[in-house]
Formats: sequence, structure tokens, C-alpha cells
Amino acid sequence: MPIEVQRVQDSAGFPTKVDVVVVGAGIVGSSTAYELARKGRSVALFEKGMVAGEQSGRNWGWVRQQNRDLHELPLAGYSLKRWGELNAEIGTDLGFRRAGCFYPTRDPAELARWETWSQKAREYGFTNETLSASQTRERMKGSTSPWVGAIWSPTDGKAEPSLAAPAIATGAKALGAHLHQNCAVRGLDIANGQVKGVWTERGLVQADAVVLAGGAWSSRFLRRHGVDLPVANIEGTALRTTAAPEIVEAGCVSGAGYALRRRLDGGYTVAVPGHGIVNLAPQGIRYATKFREMMRAKIAKKLKYRVSSRFWNGPDAWGGWDFDKMSPFERIRVMDPTPDQSLVDEAIRNLVADFPALKGIGVAAAWAGLIDTSPDLVPVIDTTDVIRGLTIATGFSGHGFALGPGAGRLASELAMNEKPFVDLHAFRITRFSDGSAIRRPEMM
Repeated sequence: MPIEVQRVQDSAGFPTKVDVVVVGAGIVGSSTAYELARKGRSVALFEKGMVAGEQSGRNWGWVRQQNRDLHELPLAGYSLKRWGELNAEIGTDLGFRRAGCFYPTRDPAELARWETWSQKAREYGFTNETLSASQTRERMKGSTSPWVGAIWSPTDGKAEPSLAAPAIATGAKALGAHLHQNCAVRGLDIANGQVKGVWTERGLVQADAVVLAGGAWSSRFLRRHGVDLPVANIEGTALRTTAAPEIVEAGCVSGAGYALRRRLDGGYTVAVPGHGIVNLAPQGIRYATKFREMMRAKIAKKLKYRVSSRFWNGPDAWGGWDFDKMSPFERIRVMDPTPDQSLVDEAIRNLVADFPALKGIGVAAAWAGLIDTSPDLVPVIDTTDVIRGLTIATGFSGHGFALGPGAGRLASELAMNEKPFVDLHAFRITRFSDGSAIRRPEMM
């Protein structure tokens, strides 16, 4: 496995009963368990593989508010605040640095769209700066691109995916949470429409509330219980470079055919924005009509489609299972797709073309991960009338790392029947069935 994630030790004893079970120890699940433990609740965090083994350890490491869906801004703003507090609170470095987020462009129309977004974002309390062509060129010294302007958010930040979720899970353990890896939750124990616990591969654990934060696996898990969650799992490819000089005074940059983050090890995490692979499988076919708007948008032109073994196995496959027998979650402990070498080559090629001083920079490692993507690119953080006591926190569409701390608080509030600290309307699961899913201008 090309990613290197900080390992976390399991708890010593295995619980038989807790207040809340959290399924999935990525950034959202770990944050949920941490917030519940802070409230003094007994909580068990189960992970079929290892903490941050899938997308939470494979993402770009951006912690941004800028240029995201306006409906997410209250959650993003709170999350950024929590990112700034967690290092000291947990006593472990998550790699968070408030190093800024920079979007230069060569397209005047794109800059105008960003300025419009920025004006609307001010209504949510977020402010950034619009830079002129000369200001942009000054910040991008050494770049060969004819920049016409940029937007710059000095308050945004970055963190290390290899450190963050493991640190938060460790923090939850320190507050009394149970953590068990290589222990899949096979399904829910339900009586009269109410959650009573979960069936794990090690037996039944009783609980009155369950939070599902299973990322790419969530839709298949829910479908086994009669809950529809339309999701497309998109394979994204990223890489880390060898050590290289700093080229921009910004933690994160979305440039000319590349996105980069300066890493603590002196290299860069680099990717080609928006590009990925969709593996054609029964789940995707079932929910294809929900993604019509996305398929008409520019994003569809950046995707490749193929048929792979995931048609029969994995998070996109079909079929049921018994809770006293091996589940699909045990057959694939960690989803570790093969990176798209053409995207690795393109990312380096685009980066070096823009910054010739980086000629000769090497690829230290490349990896791929599954991005659980909703039809409107906004996550689902909600309860469901189908199963009382179940909270769903998934479909983060590549935004989950930055939103993790806020999503964890929100999911913990829903699990405890507390008043949510942000408006839930945009995050409702029913928006995909009642016709109220968000439609963006670029999807029309």
C-alpha cells in the first residue's frame, strides 16, 4: 500500500454494550467518536480495516472554505476553527497549518465566477481576496502561465492525512472510546424499526444509536437495510513528490492543470483536479439517473469509465449477506485501487511546465482512493425515518477531510437527539427522492 498512515493501537477489551456505535474510522467517524467521548458518552468505533486506511488517508490534505458549495460554508467555517484547536486539545500534531489557499486562473470568465461566489460567501461570514494579474504573477514567481487574476484565502489551511484521523481516533480513545480495527460491522440489529445495536464479525454489540460513516461502502451497507443512498464512487489518483524547493507562499494551490499541497516532509502532494475513473457496476447503474445533471456538466468530461472486478465485489457490487457469515466488508479490508499512471504523468508534466525550476522532481509514491460522490456534490448528514436511531454521515464528494471535525460534531448531535448547530436542510438524504437536490448553475 503506497500510503503511510500513522498506526493506532486497538482498545484492550471488546465492548458488549455502548451508547453509540460509530461505523468507519476515517476522519468523519473518528471525529464523531471523539465528540461523543467529549460529551461523556460511551462509544465504540469500528473499522473493517485500519484507521484512515481508505480515502481519509489518501486525500489531498486541503482544509479550505474557499470555492466550496455555499451550503457547506457554516460547517466548513466551524471545522476550520476546530482544526486550529485540535493539536493542543489532543496533544498530537495533526499536521494542520493555516497556510492559505490560492486559486490563480488564466480565464477571465472563471475569475468572474469566483468573484461572484466570493460576494455570496460574505453573507456566510467568509472573506477572501481577489488579486489582480500583477499581484498573481508576483505570488506565482517562476510560473510560465499568463495569469489574469486569482482568489486568495489566507485563513484556509492544510493538514496531513497520514496523521489527522489517527490522532483524532487516539484522542477519542484517551477519553474512553473503544476502538477496534480489522473488525467489520456486518449490519444493524433492529427491532420494530429501532436500532438496538450492530452485528460485528466478533458478535453483537448493543447500542441505542449508530452513526454510519463508511465512506465508499456506506451505500451498500444501507441498501442491505432497505435505505437508498445514491452515490458514485470515483477513483481519484494523487502522488507525493520527492523533496523540492518551495515555489509558492501558499499551503494549497490550484494551478494550470495541477493541484498541490506543500507537505511537512518537504515534498508536494499533487493531483490533476477533477479527473478520475468510474468503475461501471450495479450500484452505479441503479443510481445513474440521479447523476444526470453531473453527466451534463464539465466534470463528466474528466472521467474515464471501465468495468473491473468491482462489478462483482467491493462497494459498488450487488447482493446480500447474512450477519453470521463473512460480509463484503471483510473480503476487502482496505480498498487500494491502482493509481492511474497517465494522471501521475500528467500531474508532474503540468507542474513542471508551469514551474520549470522543478524540472527533475521525482515521484516518491502514487496512490488512488475512492471518493464517495453524491449527485449534487454535497454530503448526507442526516437521520432516517426508515430506521430510528441511525445517523448517516457520508457522500462527502471529496470534501470530507476538511469538513471532518464539524461533521463529527453534527453527527454526534444527531445521534444524541440534540439540536444541530447548523441547518440540516442541504444535507438531508430525502433530497434525492423528493426532487429538492441542489442544482448548481454549472450543472444546468
